[in-house]
Amino acid sequence: MFSVMGNVMTQKVLATYAEKVLGTIVLRQRSYRVASSLPNSFRYAWAGVVYAFQTQRNFRIHTAVGLSAIALSGLLKLPPVEVAVIFLTIGIVMGLELLNTALEAVVDLTVGKEYHELARIAKDCAAGAVLLSALAAVGVTMALIVPPLVYPIVGTLL
Repeated sequence: MFSVMGNVMTQKVLATYAEKVLGTIVLRQRSYRVASSLPNSFRYAWAGVVYAFQTQRNFRIHTAVGLSAIALSGLLKLPPVEVAVIFLTIGIVMGLELLNTALEAVVDLTVGKEYHELARIAKDCAAGAVLLSALAAVGVTMALIVPPLVYPIVGTLL
């Protein structure tokens, strides 16, 4: 009984997979034609950044904090290497936020409005990656920006 039921389930899963694969092949064929040039590729990439900025509150927060860190590093005249570290850190956080947004969209597309434990895990892990990178970015930026801010104040008190 179980082997018959298992075969039926296997056939259904394989049929669904075949439909998805065939659909993916069609989509991939069309996607190769979409970005026909390098400028088009950059336009689509920028559209993703704009989408994230318009729809994701955390992306806007990361943008504001990142711009503040860059402005402070300019005002404090940090060495170029330290400014580069701040830029890289901001890029990592914002890149992970974009990946998190993309993953959430794919999970929502796949699962729909139904709850699925694996979908929750995928979304939580992606959000956790953003959280850890943001905390690391705060640590890096604080280590580079706080000393030049605090030293003039503490130096006058001594």
